[in-house]
This record gives sequence, structure tokens and C-alpha cells, in this order.
Amino acid sequence: MKRIASAVVTPTGPNYLQAITSGGFEFHSDEPLAAGGQNAGPAPYSLLLASLGSCTAITLKMYADRKGWDIGVLRVELTLEKDADGNTFIGRILSSDAPLGAEQWDKLIEIAGKTPVTRTLVTGTRITTTHTGT
Repeated sequence: MKRIASAVVTPTGPNYLQAITSGGFEFHSDEPLAAGGQNAGPAPYSLLLASLGSCTAITLKMYADRKGWDIGVLRVELTLEKDADGNTFIGRILSSDAPLGAEQWDKLIEIAGKTPVTRTLVTGTRITTTHTGT
């Protein structure tokens, strides 16, 4: 298999604050105050949305560049909701300050549905868990 990404997560502070090292960067994740965290970083679902949003924005920019389209400042707004049965729904809204035509928007929306992170989330991913401790 080809490794695409890796991350290491370790506790770094009170309660739920976690240090994340990935791709040569270090950042943090935490829970909000209402959940017992310190609100010192985005919560895990926020990081998931950030991953999807950044992948969407980058992929659409690459596509537009190849097509020679000026898509202006493209904004990707995301929400994650769960219904009473525990089903998860992600909403994604694209907007731009550039005057794009209907055909361009249709194509951008189509491409958004094919981004790598979108496909990973939609198709599901097998997760294995092992340990190195005693």
C-alpha cells in the first residue's frame, strides 16, 4: 500500500487537550468547555470538516486553474449534524465572489463530489487498531 498521510496524537495538557503532529506540522485538538475541555483547539469533528473543506477548496482551485477559470475567492462552508437515529449528515455550501455561470457551478459541484476526502468519507474506510504496549 502507498502511505498517503500519517499523524501522531499525544496528550499535552489538562483534560482532553491533544498535540497532533502530521506532515511536519504541530497543532492541537480539544473539546469545548461544555464537554469538559479547555477549548484550546478545534474538536475532532471540526478537524474532520476542516479536512473536507480544505480538500474541496484545493481540488476545485486545481480544476479551475487547469480550465483557465477565475473562480475568485472560493469559500467552502460545512456543517455536520446527527439525527435522532445517530445518522450523520454533512452539508457543504460553495460560494465565490467571481461571476461564475451555471455550467461552471454545476461542474464545480460535480468535482466537489469527487475530491479525495469526499470519496474517503462517502465510501467508508477500514480502520484497524493494534497496540505496542504490554
